[in-house]
Amino acid sequence: MECYQALLKGISENRKFLAILIDPDKFFIAEADVFLKQLPKETTHLFVGGSTVVEGATEATVNALKRASTLPIFLFPGDYTQVTSEADVLLFLSLLSGRNAEYLIGQQVKSISKLQQTALEIISTGYLLLDGGNQSAVARVSNTEPMSQEDVGAIVHTALAGEYMGAKLIYLEAGSGATIPVHPRIISEVKKAISIPLLVGGGIRTERQKQEAYTAGADLVVMGTVFEKIKK
Repeated sequence: MECYQALLKGISENRKFLAILIDPDKFFIAEADVFLKQLPKETTHLFVGGSTVVEGATEATVNALKRASTLPIFLFPGDYTQVTSEADVLLFLSLLSGRNAEYLIGQQVKSISKLQQTALEIISTGYLLLDGGNQSAVARVSNTEPMSQEDVGAIVHTALAGEYMGAKLIYLEAGSGATIPVHPRIISEVKKAISIPLLVGGGIRTERQKQEAYTAGADLVVMGTVFEKIKK
């Protein structure tokens, strides 16, 4: 079963999913086995990507994870150079919260020649960056402003516009290292408005925060910073 269909099936059965986001530039490949053993038992997916990644690091990280785990590996790329056929799935991101054409369609077009040579499952994903209380790497690299968490209506409308444009997933993120996670009210309002799976990440570090996101309506929670092992 394809990963997207498996996700839909799980959601229909009221399952909740947990992805661990791994930044190749902050991952010590030689300790992949140890890293994976430290993850929560309920982990269902591994996401790999970062706003800026050294060439070749993404593929090396994916290969190390595949040798040590049977969990599906999703690419969460900061740019098209991070695409590797070694993964299982590509989240084909469009940064809907910003107005920089390079991250709405430019990077996507640049990836096509590489994607045509892969068997990656490609899932169109509407990506919304929300203000997490700090300047995120995504905002810096994409040269866009995050959406204010006070403007719930605009966030809901942007998410719904993404679905109407054909996205199969909506991803609400407060940014890596956020001090303020996505507010449960936002998660709840977006979930009520859309009919596609909802991913939520950024600043979620505790079991309580994770459960609050699930209760509000997140189908899949993404955690990352709390599990990062800085390269030696």
